Amino acid sequence: MTPEPVTHLRAAVLGHPIGHSKSPALHRAAYGLLGVDMEYGSFDLTEAQLPGFAGRVRSEPCWRGLSVTMPLKAAFVPLVDRLEGLAASLGVLNTVVVEEGSGGPVLVGYNTDVAGITESFRHAGLARAHDPVVVGAGNTALAAVAALRGLGANRIEFLVRNASRSGVAASLAERLGLSVTVSPIDAGAARLSAADAVVSTLPPRAADGLAARLAGVAPTHDGARRVLLDVAYDPWPSQLGEAWEARGGRVLHGLEMLVYQAVEQIVLFTGREDARSAAVIDVMCDSVGVPRRTA
Repeated sequence: MTPEPVTHLRAAVLGHPIGHSKSPALHRAAYGLLGVDMEYGSFDLTEAQLPGFAGRVRSEPCWRGLSVTMPLKAAFVPLVDRLEGLAASLGVLNTVVVEEGSGGPVLVGYNTDVAGITESFRHAGLARAHDPVVVGAGNTALAAVAALRGLGANRIEFLVRNASRSGVAASLAERLGLSVTVSPIDAGAARLSAADAVVSTLPPRAADGLAARLAGVAPTHDGARRVLLDVAYDPWPSQLGEAWEARGGRVLHGLEMLVYQAVEQIVLFTGREDARSAAVIDVMCDSVGVPRRTA
């Protein structure tokens, strides 16, 4: 018996490990409201397995896009046919769109993490970053640098565990016209306490030591809006988030960034500009248990 042809659209999130990913819930909620027949799955893939999967996407019908998470954001770059926008300038992607070309499927890389960070801060009421800090210097830190520059930052400080690994992020910041300082994370609590915008890009619990040191620094209640985005959303609240909130600052759940970057992916996968509507964002927020945008 000949198998029935696949007629529905397909997308998925890739990473390792991937079982914790909230992307399927976010995307499925949005496609349900939009009335888009899109199957959205997840695949646990290592860097070694990625080329084979990219070949599969090129050969199977109906693929429209991929959400790409760690540790594959840089590894997928040489496997796409071209990079667009911020993915080209950052050298990392989190989104692959499958386009139809004359010779077959064309894989195009994008980076929507920048939009995710930017919209999270703007929704929190921080329209401009004057004195930002980025904790960590990996691939997500690159998106944080671009987002903070877009929010008007002229300087940036990285708090890092290993200064020798901060070169790519620091070089990007300098190319974008930012004044750069790189400091050890162990001595960063006082610096963190003075920042108005902070993005912690470290994995879960990796910032616990910094949180303990921050708790020992006297709070500054000067009326300034101070916002921390902790991209590590499991477990939640993070110790860093609790220490920040105890000082009177606002903490943004890492899932907020995930919602906003997923919105841009959905627009790219479907061409539906109305995916940015408040109604769609609200059902996405509901799907992962974060407060509604319109609440």
